Amino acid sequence: MEMLDPVMLVFILFFGFMAAFVDAIVGGGGLISIPALMATGIPPVFALGTNKMASVMGASMSFWTFFKSGKIDRWLIKRLFPLSFIGSALGVVMVRLVPSDILRPLVVVMLIIVLIYSILKKDWGKDSTYHGLTRRMLVLSMLVAFSLGFYDGFFGPGTGSFLLFAFLSLGFDFLGAAANARALNFASNFAAMIFFVSFGLVDFAYALPMGLAMIAGAWCGAHMALRRGTSFVRPLFIIMTTVLIGKQLLDLLR
Repeated sequence: MEMLDPVMLVFILFFGFMAAFVDAIVGGGGLISIPALMATGIPPVFALGTNKMASVMGASMSFWTFFKSGKIDRWLIKRLFPLSFIGSALGVVMVRLVPSDILRPLVVVMLIIVLIYSILKKDWGKDSTYHGLTRRMLVLSMLVAFSLGFYDGFFGPGTGSFLLFAFLSLGFDFLGAAANARALNFASNFAAMIFFVSFGLVDFAYALPMGLAMIAGAWCGAHMALRRGTSFVRPLFIIMTTVLIGKQLLDLLR
């Protein structure tokens, strides 16, 4: 494994930290980490695999931090976690057979709907109204967890926003939704990472230092969210979703 020169190492550490800080709160860290990896000159497919490897390290920290805080609904996540993992694994297999960019126009539309709804319903997610699920809602939640896991493995952009929106729809406040979304995002990232490693598409010289920076960033981000609460998470969610929409529109125009 080659050693990075000091300037490149600082570059990777900085952007890894910032990506994980944002990702631990509302998702969307890939908007920072993937362009940073591509700026180093490694091939795009290796940038994706390397980012997954590093992201799993950061996601594990944010997941564990929220888990210890009691913000994760263990009963629910225990049932959804395996479905997100399996869905992501199938998505990674499928992306080798079907071009993933066919989803981009639909993703833009869905993200715009999520953004508009979140802005118009100003009190939405302010207080938690979640008191468990009916059997019907549990089945629907399991289907959503599998589908978003598949989407994360197949395409990816916006997964954090969609997961957070899904948990808000169940009645969680923004902080609770962010915490539970991190748990499922960790599951889908972990499954995708296994496949990227098995396909030999991870550059460990970049993945390991970026991953260590992401552990620190995720710890800081999760604790910031826990300290500041919903009033901090909601505007950051709206900002990151807006940025994500702009990024996807630019990619479509290109």
